[in-house]
Amino acid sequence: MPTDKQKLGSYGEKLVAKLCTCPKCKNDKTLKLLPPNFKCADIICDYCGYLAQVKSTNVSDTSILPKQILGAAWGPQEERMQSGIYFPLFLVLVNKKKPKDFSIYYLSADLQEPELFKPRKPLGEKAKRAGWQGFIYDLKSVKNRIVRII
Repeated sequence: MPTDKQKLGSYGEKLVAKLCTCPKCKNDKTLKLLPPNFKCADIICDYCGYLAQVKSTNVSDTSILPKQILGAAWGPQEERMQSGIYFPLFLVLVNKKKPKDFSIYYLSADLQEPELFKPRKPLGEKAKRAGWQGFIYDLKSVKNRIVRII
């Protein structure tokens, strides 16, 4: 059974696929969901092959960007960054009390820099996934580059 965070993530991915136009080819209705746990990308344009990451978070005001949001696994992200590969980011802000109240923001890959990604401390040895390390998107570093699209 999916956790609340997984449900929120799935909700955000579905919103982006349904409501957003592909930023690369500008086609409507071509963004499709990738399989769960696909590394570093959540959607693909089935016309031009564009890939993007979607992150969703609960907020009390969907018009205000949070200072940071949780990313995923640090290892795959760090490897891609070392190769100069960055994926565009859709950020879905969902009102905690009214899930139908949401906004979608976009950050192009070419506007991302390493300062956006902050590694977290690895999980302790008693944790279920001991040693696993995630990262945080530090949105303060891209505040002026991220654009609200919905």
